[in-house]
Amino acid sequence: MVDAASAGADLSAARSARPASQAHVPADVPSRVDVIVIGGGPSGATAATILAMAGRRVALFERDHFPRFHVGESLIPECYWTLGRLDMLGKMRASGFTEKHSVQFVNERGTLSAPFYFADHKQHESSRTWQVTRREFDEMMLRNAEEKGAHVFEGTRVLEVVFDGQRATGVVVQREGEAPQTVSAEIVVDASGQSSMIAARLGIRLWDQELKKAAVWSYWKGAERGVGKDEGATTVMQLDEKQGWFWYIPLADDMVSVGVVADNDYLLRDRQTRDPEAIYQEEIDRCPGLGPRLEQAERVAPVRVAKEYSYRASEVAGDGWVLVGDAFGFLDPLYSSGILLALRSGEVAADAIDAALTAGDTSGERLGTWGPDFVRGMDRMRRLVMEFYDGLNFGKLVKRHPNLQGVVTDLLIGDLFNDRVDAIVGPLDELRAEMFASTN
Repeated sequence: MVDAASAGADLSAARSARPASQAHVPADVPSRVDVIVIGGGPSGATAATILAMAGRRVALFERDHFPRFHVGESLIPECYWTLGRLDMLGKMRASGFTEKHSVQFVNERGTLSAPFYFADHKQHESSRTWQVTRREFDEMMLRNAEEKGAHVFEGTRVLEVVFDGQRATGVVVQREGEAPQTVSAEIVVDASGQSSMIAARLGIRLWDQELKKAAVWSYWKGAERGVGKDEGATTVMQLDEKQGWFWYIPLADDMVSVGVVADNDYLLRDRQTRDPEAIYQEEIDRCPGLGPRLEQAERVAPVRVAKEYSYRASEVAGDGWVLVGDAFGFLDPLYSSGILLALRSGEVAADAIDAALTAGDTSGERLGTWGPDFVRGMDRMRRLVMEFYDGLNFGKLVKRHPNLQGVVTDLLIGDLFNDRVDAIVGPLDELRAEMFASTN
């Protein structure tokens, strides 16, 4: 997703980066464990933490040394519950991350909506969440996994997932400066992100043919931001002719993440320039709500590009293996659901793995018991994403069906895994049919 050549040059121009610590690397790679986790991002760290807390022998292999750059900074409220289970809430409160209490929208004319405060819907601590710097958040998650008993090996590449027929039995890893070695396990958890080692090997990754989007983004210092509880509001800003939208995410240390999302062809192909810098500036100029916010700001990081990133695997698990986080699928950045889906998949997959080990049944059927419910939740968020891109008016929906306001809110804060929110489906279908009829 991120150009490898620029990945290391992330925000170092704007903030000091702590050196990667070697003190966290265990002395020896074991020859056998209960569970191997490939990748130390939020989904992998979540799965490793829960399994280690359950008393399982877990080895997590991460090719990079943390901290490292990653995009996707905004949490939504329902992340609270998994973070609580991981014993991360105290760390989050003490982190200095920008608190996020609301979301705002700017239409194609530059008109700013009233803030949508999460606490107005749910009076609970979970209605306060955070805008995180992923360098720090991901390292906090990984260190937490170590504290809970997982063996974490950074700077260690997984060269291959070992299969015996259709069953995963381990991995071949290589630490820096050492020869490759095989590690066996009852279960391999693929949390390798978009490289998705197992899905790529088995040919089960399916690209979303409707969400062919691209993103171009960078980071700014000194950009305009709100005050008080409005300081950390995520703002979604539409382009002047609704071809796409910008995210505007205030981070700590006076930093703001600013990125544009639109159809891949519009953003990267159907224009005279292919230069990311030029494309980025052209889209800033086309966003009425954005220019004034950046007048006193300085861009302090390279412009990055991601394209056609929406996909999912056809299976969440097979004999001896499980996919979590982006290794299973990625939806869209619109409603900031990425970290929630990573945390949730890591959590429910870990519970299924623990139960499977206890039962002595590590078949794909047993390991994938969490899949149908998770996919239903992911599909609910996808429906909202598609409706936004197709121009459906959510205000009109709520005005016609005021009883659904809470359901819409539940979906937007990430309460995706509850069948009661399906009450929105019929009214959405009704409005979509009307919209289609009016254009024909």
